[in-house]
Amino acid sequence: MFSILVAAGWPIVPLLLCSIIATALVIERFISLKTAKVLPTQLLNEAIGVSRDGIPAAEVIAKLERNSALGEMLASGFRAAQTGSGGSIDDVRAAMESSGRAIGHRLERYLPALATIASAAPLLGLLGTVIGMIEIFGSQAPASGSAGNPAQLAHGISIALYNTAFGLIVAVPTLIFWRYFRSRVDGYLLHLELAGERFAQHLAALRPEAQP
Repeated sequence: MFSILVAAGWPIVPLLLCSIIATALVIERFISLKTAKVLPTQLLNEAIGVSRDGIPAAEVIAKLERNSALGEMLASGFRAAQTGSGGSIDDVRAAMESSGRAIGHRLERYLPALATIASAAPLLGLLGTVIGMIEIFGSQAPASGSAGNPAQLAHGISIALYNTAFGLIVAVPTLIFWRYFRSRVDGYLLHLELAGERFAQHLAALRPEAQP
């Protein structure tokens, strides 16, 4: 394999870098997009449970904020609705929406880089193949003084095509992972939006004017 990479020439180097970067980003996204770090299953119900009689203490809100991305959004809602803040239900929604946008930006981090690698890797492979073919046919030209050898020519072409093959090997898994993470993030954002609306309705019921 090493001899093949060496024979493929310098155009293979960008593809190797792309493969390393893509692998690192995929591992990082798997770690960062765990459900426990973004959308714990029972956290919304627990936040509603501890606030049935009013806004909880500041230390409870701080602990909630450190729990996960959902906890961060719910904590922003608590702070906007705290007694004496004068915040309306619209203020609560606005605070959670602002927090949700920041969370969404973090969830989507590195996804554009994966998409770029998935798009660029085949082109880099094709570029390497074209450069290799130019060098091969240039060396076989009569002006170069070397006699054309069909076996050597076929071997050279096969080596040049390794660039295209390696580009596809890098691009296909990267594209699959990008699609997977994109779908996962979209699902998280939808659930965060629904959770935020449910939590806003809960906080609205806690306001004094909402009491019978």
